[in-house]
Amino acid sequence: METVLIGITALLGFYMAWNIGANDVANSMADAVGSRALSVKNAVILAGICEFAGAVLVGAPVTDTVRKGIVSPDSFLAIPGITPEQAAALFVIGMTSALLSAAIWLNVSSFLGLPVSTTHSIVGAVAGFGIAAAGWQSVQWGKMAQIVMSWFISPIAGGIMAFLVFKFITGAILGRERPARAAIRYAPFLVSAVTASVVIATIYKGLKHVIGHISWLTPEVSIYITVVLSVVSWFISRWWMSMRLSGKDGLPVDEQLEQVEQVFVPLVIITSCSVAFAHGANDVANSVGPLAAVVRVLQTGQVAQKVGVPFWVLVLGGSGIVVGLATFGYRVIYTVGVKITEITPSRGVAADLAATATVLACTRLKLPISTTHTLVGAILGIGLARGLTGINRDVANRIFGAWFVTVPAAALLCVSFFFLGKVYFLKTITMICTR
Repeated sequence: METVLIGITALLGFYMAWNIGANDVANSMADAVGSRALSVKNAVILAGICEFAGAVLVGAPVTDTVRKGIVSPDSFLAIPGITPEQAAALFVIGMTSALLSAAIWLNVSSFLGLPVSTTHSIVGAVAGFGIAAAGWQSVQWGKMAQIVMSWFISPIAGGIMAFLVFKFITGAILGRERPARAAIRYAPFLVSAVTASVVIATIYKGLKHVIGHISWLTPEVSIYITVVLSVVSWFISRWWMSMRLSGKDGLPVDEQLEQVEQVFVPLVIITSCSVAFAHGANDVANSVGPLAAVVRVLQTGQVAQKVGVPFWVLVLGGSGIVVGLATFGYRVIYTVGVKITEITPSRGVAADLAATATVLACTRLKLPISTTHTLVGAILGIGLARGLTGINRDVANRIFGAWFVTVPAAALLCVSFFFLGKVYFLKTITMICTR
């Protein structure tokens, strides 16, 4: 029976990972597709490779059993009259219910083409089963307040940063009488900034789970690597742009702008792949964290705050993300990359650079932030740089509405599944947890 329960939970974990791939692909590839730098097919292939590599190679080897510390496992042991075995069984039912409810909410959102936060979905679900199992006092409401703060901090910070970056691109390059010549002069600085953000994001976001095991990769060495690669990228991009754009300043302005936009295409692709790698490394925990927790409890009969993640669980999560990308991801890509505002390669660079820099800065400052919300805010920012008419407000309002509904919707679904599971499976799982 233990094997059957682990198998059922593994399927739910795969379903959750599938939905993460289907929804969160917009975090990495929406700008590349919206700007026509990549076709949907090629974007899915690249994202799949980068997401799987991030999840399997550097995914969290140890994860919080309850995401973001929203509910303490000790709260189940404190329930009056409950035995340790019953507490473990409630935990298994709750985490399984959380996986299922968060996955269903993500599935509905993806079907509607709405980008929502997978972390908020699983956090809302976990909070729901915590309240249902151990009461309101089991939830860390300070943590929940931080989640609510991120609804506002993420899109505003990303939007402001993208607005400023795109205004710089417009003023320094696109708005000049000879944009081809201006691009040769100023675009290398953008390339350097993109390189720095990609390197830092790869080290501190993509590799954060293994960085402690790389003794030579100290903060000082990371800075040296970032500076050196940024300088090298400046010289390479300066040479490449001179090769591509020299002599083009005599063309009509609209033809120069087309040539300039083309030099931004590789940057959009590089930043998109970087975001996909970091996302696979970090958000795979939203699917494998609860799964790893259930496996641990069923095997030991004990509830722990943190557990090790078996390699097969990481592979399962990474595979689910890739399948979700390939089968359902186009819906959210289309909403974020096409429906919100018109995206060109230069605008895509501005949005990706702004989103990456904002997430890194807020992470460093320990401010709560959502990558999904940040990128959508960045795309809104580049749209607002063209004026209010540059934004599809109906689409934006639908997205904002989905953000606010995510936590309570996932919580209510989880409460329903938890009570059903408690009625039908509590005795069976309690017997399995009795050691």
